[in-house]
Amino acid sequence: MKHTSTSSPGQIFKDHCLKGQLAYQVTDQGQVVFYPRVCAPQSGEELHWKVSKGLGTVYSCTEIFAKDRASYNVSLIDLDEGFRMMSRVDGLLAHQVKIGLRVKLKMDFTNPAEPLPVFVPMDSNDSSGSTDSGVAHD
Repeated sequence: MKHTSTSSPGQIFKDHCLKGQLAYQVTDQGQVVFYPRVCAPQSGEELHWKVSKGLGTVYSCTEIFAKDRASYNVSLIDLDEGFRMMSRVDGLLAHQVKIGLRVKLKMDFTNPAEPLPVFVPMDSNDSSGSTDSGVAHD
């Protein structure tokens, strides 16, 4: 997908998500920046887009209890490229998500117009670094 100088960072991020990719930005010096921005924090320098391998580790998690639905988790994921993002871990009950769990990206296309980057646990056969960008199921 070609981006023009008028594409917002949010739109570029969404376009990557639509392709099943988790994008992030870096400065010329290699400083990683996430969530997408127009320019680097503090320095104001230009940012360049990269695509994450989608592999990371649960840094923190909490179980949310809602009145009319099953509990779910909100997790902070440390991506291997050096940034942290808020998401959720699917494929486990909320109380089973543990700090230090290795996870991989699985784009949730439940709403096809608004794909959501979520994560699933890596199993012992996931050392290749490949990600599955199919629909994440609760």
